[in-house]
Amino acid sequence: MDDKTPQASPRPSATFDDYTMSEIRRAASTGIYDIRGSGAKRSLPHFDDLLFLGASISRYPLEGYRERCGTEVTLGDRYASKPLQLKIPITIAGMSFGSLSGQAKEALGRGANLAGTSTTTGDGGMTPEERGHSKLLVYQYLPSRYGMNPDDLRKADAIEIVVGQGAKPGGGGMLLGQKINDRVAAMRSLPKGIDQRSACRHPDWTGPDDLEIKILELREITNWEKPIFVKIGGSRPYYDTALAVKSGADVIVLDGMQGGTAATQNVFIEHVGQPTLACIRPAVKALQELDMHRKVQIIVSGGIRNGADVAKAMALGADAVSIGSAALIAMGDNDPYYEDEYRKLGTTAGSYDAWHLGRDPAGITTQDPELASRLDPVVAGQRLANYLKVMTLEAQTIARACGKNHVHNLEPEDLCALTVEAAAMAQVPLAGTSWVPGQGY
Repeated sequence: MDDKTPQASPRPSATFDDYTMSEIRRAASTGIYDIRGSGAKRSLPHFDDLLFLGASISRYPLEGYRERCGTEVTLGDRYASKPLQLKIPITIAGMSFGSLSGQAKEALGRGANLAGTSTTTGDGGMTPEERGHSKLLVYQYLPSRYGMNPDDLRKADAIEIVVGQGAKPGGGGMLLGQKINDRVAAMRSLPKGIDQRSACRHPDWTGPDDLEIKILELREITNWEKPIFVKIGGSRPYYDTALAVKSGADVIVLDGMQGGTAATQNVFIEHVGQPTLACIRPAVKALQELDMHRKVQIIVSGGIRNGADVAKAMALGADAVSIGSAALIAMGDNDPYYEDEYRKLGTTAGSYDAWHLGRDPAGITTQDPELASRLDPVVAGQRLANYLKVMTLEAQTIARACGKNHVHNLEPEDLCALTVEAAAMAQVPLAGTSWVPGQGY
């Protein structure tokens, strides 16, 4: 063969791509697994794979400037005497003080207040600043029990029992020692500067019968005033939803694998759980079969980014959605303004996920006083409120275009899917056909 003979171009492996090989080399070099924050980064079927069928002749649209489209939602009126009354169907997910700075937690409360919605404590207990700046605060009751006490349960407006999280269903959280300062250590009864791993299951129950007892215990502690949420990761949404309802939950929080986390094993984030899109219809089916749809509310979280996502979740049967990662971005996390500093950390603004290391240049996922001081809670809270307002307006715009006078009136009939996978998961027709995969022609 002479030098002029054409040579085939080198062909990279689809199985052993550059990222996979770099992970093998990192594991071989260090002997430890990778820990990071944020949610799944792999490509998954998501809300972008669905489209709305706007009104034309067969449907009558609403005039945007003259006809009302409601967004209010009531959460927890099954048994609680004081359910949550929200102006918008978008809530703030649980993110702990410890994983987030005090300034960030304050900003979340301020932004939620301005938008007329609730925020959530996360692991590690309730801070006075958070309670003071959150008109509606949901208290998370986690397997770790860090910072838990009956007084804070009574101060909360609702209680969320966390059984699972979308980024790590079946696993517990992590908080590395560099983020456990004196205050965080005191709140969690932990030694300062020592890595902490939360439990993966509650210490005082092993099944739904025990969960029912725990829910009754929490109701008695709070005089049957507070709604009881149960949060589940997106693994077996049909059965988990049914069991939570039978255990007495007022609200189900359903978190898909696009949901973020402060820190856990990368292998968990990318390989455990189901996409958010795949979880909604089975959970709604469980509620419908128990005659509990709209009686027990369902909040969907995991990768919600804009008003279209909100409207699509509503159309598939959700009563509300919850945002976490998007809220942090709205407040200034992963901002290109700090690109030079992100590069010094070995990453870029758009890819930053080392939330567990506590060196966030934006001052959000850190306990470093100097970095945290960069975040102005008033400004960040206003940015979050602006974002929530835009999401709500976008969802209203879509609902009106489908002829609906409330976002809760959106339904699967208003949707079609762009891919077979999305059509099967959402149980709506493939675009241009009447075919729903798995349901025949």
